[in-house]
Amino acid sequence: MSSSSELKRGSGSSKLGRGVSNTAQSTPRSKRQHRFEIPSGKDDLEIEVEGKTVKLTHLQKPFWPDLGITKGDLIQFYADLAPYLLPHIEHRAMVMKRYPGGAYGEFFFQKRAPVPRPDWIDICSIEHSSGNVIDFPIVRDLPSLLWVINLGCIDLNPWYARCDDVNRPDYLHFDLDPVKGAEFEDVLKTALLVHEALDALNLPNYPKTTGSRGIHIYVPIERGPLQKEVWTFAKRFAQSMERLYPDLVTAEYKVAKRPEGHVLVDYNQNAWGRTLSSVYSVRPKPQAPVSTPVTWEEVSGGLRIEDFRIDNVRERVSQRGDLWSPVASPRGRVDLKALL
Repeated sequence: MSSSSELKRGSGSSKLGRGVSNTAQSTPRSKRQHRFEIPSGKDDLEIEVEGKTVKLTHLQKPFWPDLGITKGDLIQFYADLAPYLLPHIEHRAMVMKRYPGGAYGEFFFQKRAPVPRPDWIDICSIEHSSGNVIDFPIVRDLPSLLWVINLGCIDLNPWYARCDDVNRPDYLHFDLDPVKGAEFEDVLKTALLVHEALDALNLPNYPKTTGSRGIHIYVPIERGPLQKEVWTFAKRFAQSMERLYPDLVTAEYKVAKRPEGHVLVDYNQNAWGRTLSSVYSVRPKPQAPVSTPVTWEEVSGGLRIEDFRIDNVRERVSQRGDLWSPVASPRGRVDLKALL
């Protein structure tokens, strides 16, 4: 598969060398910066944010009508979480999933950054196997985050690999999803088994709620192995979990063949070009749940998806910080080569 990546800004562009860790070179953000607040009572406005003019529209539009949550409330949530969210997405192409009618309305995916767009939106150009080059937007800072959410994106779907080398991931992940007949308690049990197995391999692993029905588990790795190699390891691991726990776990790729009452350990989200909702993503579901980092103690204690919502995650993060900071850090990443 032919693939390349190019980082562009405005009318200029620059190629970044393969294997260079942008995360390691970035400047740490202070988590105690002045809070950006959207002026109340406005529906459309232009506002200066970090020296850039951002246009926000339809701020009073109900996005969760039953909860009284507007588009402006959603944008304010992301503005408040930006210091914690941005390190996880700032070097990755963003697939836009747009909900123009709000959380309960129809949606559509958009990969190409719309034109016209502000000249300060960075672009990640990725060549696909078809030969097509798609210009994805990158959310690098608060202005670009506000711009993307203003397009009607409720959750954020970044690439698993950074833009300067889209073929070499810096984490692998497992999406634990209940098959028909399984309960969320089964998902939690499976998550703990996956945690135990990864620990046995000396692979650091971090859970978060999906904000939908399951649990995501991420393993931060050193860049080096190609995407197909990472995917192959994830597949072998998921299939080994299926063999060890055949009454609970399935790794079956085909939906029709998945046994009822089981939990899918989905390795295929590591395939080229797949995305998962990012950490701190609000999900277009009832109660406005948020994909939230949790501890393994909370998993074993029986947490619920609905425990983490747009109305309470801000306070949790302000008190506990980013439990997923190791996932974004250049330090402490594991070398996967020995296990391939």
